Amino acid sequence: MDAPARRDDEVPQTASVRRRQRRRRAASLLACGTVLLAGCAAPPGAESSAAHGGEADLVLPDLSAVTALGGVPGRTLLLLGLVVCVLGLTFGAVMLARLRRLPVHVSMRDVSDLIYTTCREYLLQQGRFLLVLWAFIATVIVVYYKVLVGFPWGKVAIVIAFSLIGMAGSYAVAWFGIRVNTFANSRTAFAALRGRPLPVSRIPLQSGMAIGMVLISLELLIMLIILLFLPPTIAGACFIGFAIGESLGAAALRIAGGIFTKIADIGADLMKIAFRIKEDDARNPGVIADCVGDNAGDSVGPSADGFETYGVTGVALITFILLGVGDPAVQAGLLVWLFVVRAVMLVASGASYLVNDLWTRHRHAASTRMDFESPLTALVWLTSALCTALTFVISWFVLAPVADDGLWWKLSAIVSCGTLAGALIPELVKVFTSTASRHVREVVTSSREGGASLNILSGLVAGNFSAYWLGMAIVALMTGAYAVSGLGLDELMAAPAVFAFGLVAFGFLGMGPVTIAVDSYGPVTDNAQSVYELSTIEDLPEIEEELRRDFDLDPRWATAKRMLEENDGAGNTFKATAKPVLIGTAVVGATTMIFSIIMALTEGLTLDLDRLSLLHPPFLLGLVTGGAVIFWFTGASIQAVTTGAHRAVAYIKDTIRLDGVTHASAEQSREVVQICTQYAQRGMLTMFLGVFFTTLAFAFVEPFFFIGYLISIAIFGLYQAIFMANAGGAWDNAKKIVEVDLNAKGTPLHDATIVGDTVGDPYKDTSSVALNPVIKFTTLFGLLAVELAVSMRGQGQGVLVLTLAAVFALASFACVYRSFYGMRIGRTGDESPEPLPSEPDADAGPATAPTTDQPTAARADAPRDAPTADAPHGADTDDGLDEVPDEVPELDPAPAR
Repeated sequence: MDAPARRDDEVPQTASVRRRQRRRRAASLLACGTVLLAGCAAPPGAESSAAHGGEADLVLPDLSAVTALGGVPGRTLLLLGLVVCVLGLTFGAVMLARLRRLPVHVSMRDVSDLIYTTCREYLLQQGRFLLVLWAFIATVIVVYYKVLVGFPWGKVAIVIAFSLIGMAGSYAVAWFGIRVNTFANSRTAFAALRGRPLPVSRIPLQSGMAIGMVLISLELLIMLIILLFLPPTIAGACFIGFAIGESLGAAALRIAGGIFTKIADIGADLMKIAFRIKEDDARNPGVIADCVGDNAGDSVGPSADGFETYGVTGVALITFILLGVGDPAVQAGLLVWLFVVRAVMLVASGASYLVNDLWTRHRHAASTRMDFESPLTALVWLTSALCTALTFVISWFVLAPVADDGLWWKLSAIVSCGTLAGALIPELVKVFTSTASRHVREVVTSSREGGASLNILSGLVAGNFSAYWLGMAIVALMTGAYAVSGLGLDELMAAPAVFAFGLVAFGFLGMGPVTIAVDSYGPVTDNAQSVYELSTIEDLPEIEEELRRDFDLDPRWATAKRMLEENDGAGNTFKATAKPVLIGTAVVGATTMIFSIIMALTEGLTLDLDRLSLLHPPFLLGLVTGGAVIFWFTGASIQAVTTGAHRAVAYIKDTIRLDGVTHASAEQSREVVQICTQYAQRGMLTMFLGVFFTTLAFAFVEPFFFIGYLISIAIFGLYQAIFMANAGGAWDNAKKIVEVDLNAKGTPLHDATIVGDTVGDPYKDTSSVALNPVIKFTTLFGLLAVELAVSMRGQGQGVLVLTLAAVFALASFACVYRSFYGMRIGRTGDESPEPLPSEPDADAGPATAPTTDQPTAARADAPRDAPTADAPHGADTDDGLDEVPDEVPELDPAPAR
């Protein structure tokens, strides 16, 4: 059925003058920043001795001088690391081919192909957008390194090239992630028809390991190439350009993906309340956009984020070693050790997966029920244990000849604190987000009588408690690392505690492939449930005979749907576990990057150390300021989701048809996707420019003010992100308990949990996750900005520096202003907002649904006890809502097998 004409005041037009106006405004801001930075360049003939290239001037030591036990050259060990990377990439390719060959019915394959095609269009748009942002960053790099610092064009070109390589790497792993996931989602949905849980668990984990191995292998491969094959004198430039590029790519994809997915998710979820329709109803135009969002936000974003996190942490440690360690022989030994351990941990992750998969198949080959969280938990702990053991072995092998004072076991113990955190933090997160946790059951219980209000309050409680316990765990592990760093490391390096904190972040990421794998498990399980419903496979003519004939399969419809929903709950839990690991890595690793700035400002910790004190007012003011920026960013990202969801809901309500159709039209689904994309890009651009100009402004105000600011955003960002992520996870799985364990879809209790989930959606998948790349981008870009300001002051341009600080601050305030007033509901590009709706007539009857040709049971005013459209295939339509228990049952964390 054709969609009715849209109302211009409710749904944005996708091709209009307003888009051109927005592009012109964005271009004006970008041009403004470029011109201002160009004005920072020293005039011809000015003295440039004060200028320096910072990390880009760093020179690598001679790695060939390192010899491990048995006389094995360090360079040979790094070359073996390249072989490991190639094997990791091969592992991912083999998994991709295996997933593609798995059996799947054409109805499900067509849905997953549609999701992939739409994801591809989204990524192509994001790629073009990234190139615009990259061109801006490249301009800044040229202005700084060529005009001010005076690098030759060849060295400037290297920085620019590796910034492009870094951004392209983030983009490439994101693309690989959606390709793997969209193969896996339909195969998982089809495998569920056999009624056995084992393949329903194995397929999403296979896809997750494919992504994790490719991501880490590609990152490590690029960094090893820089170490082994490029001249040592340009390695610093390569690393800083690479880190900035991947940080830019991750920030843009994470922010935009988070906004996109939650606009679509909220728009689709609210239709369940408005029209009393089932989950993932194929007639709902928002469902395809929701599936695309699962990949854009929960696959593209985390893949790019993980790629950047792994790389930036490595660059931070390399920078520390070159700045903080005086002996070139020790520098070389530590660099070789660092990358050999990384390669061995990659092998450990792959081996742990294979062993865990073998054990899971043996244990559950004949099971009819299983705890879907159990294999994931076992994999995480097995990987952590194996990585810890191998860290000690490899450290002894590589570092024993470098220093004879026990350096190998000290560094191994520090790294193991981080490796333990990689397993311990997910366990703590499950306490607040798992469907078996007391906090999540409390959310359900409070919703029974208190509705959405108490649901939301209980979720906030879970988030706050989680921030306390996870914060304490991170502090305890960092304290252990600090204690070990005091056992003589100060004889080899400056600020050994800072190096220890960086190694904790390194340990966090040691089991990176597995961390990414369990995080990627979630979008596959979520999509699998949607693919099942969108395929309408149960209603196809003679489908059971076709499945028996073509696949030797007797479908178990009700069992399949229940397993997919239970597995989605496990996916929700483990999506939540990866978020604190990544944000914790960002914060712990940020201390190492901030150390680089401190070393530059204090000339190797010899001058102005008194300014790193609360007695220095600018430093204290910086500590206070960081919190303000974190709270603005979270508010702006939620505002973008809110406005976009409002537009999406308006469009869906106008176009949804429930009579005489089985699917929403492709045009309607594309329009919802376009709305999500439009608001994702608008929100991302405004917030990115806000972060960019804020970084420049604060770096130009006063360098020690900026250090305080960086410390502040790391600390505030850590707790804000943990709180929001775990509160959202609790709300999400509380809804899953109501749907699966209580079988209470369509009840007021279900409605209350849907409302809580829509509040939690931008909490957990937009604001919290975007703080990680924002913190790292600010710190990395701040390296350039603060060096630029200090160099200009050294050339007697102090007045110009303060003037530019004021101009950049005005630009940042303008972006902050626009992040609300340019995105608020009711503004479609006109000068005046939409009028508020009039009060309803008290004598009038209940409001009707937006369309007049819908069945009574699907209208918004349908009675609460109306049958839902979510009954199992061939089952009685009585949903048993009168039999919903008064209390949430105690859930067995390990169902009978």
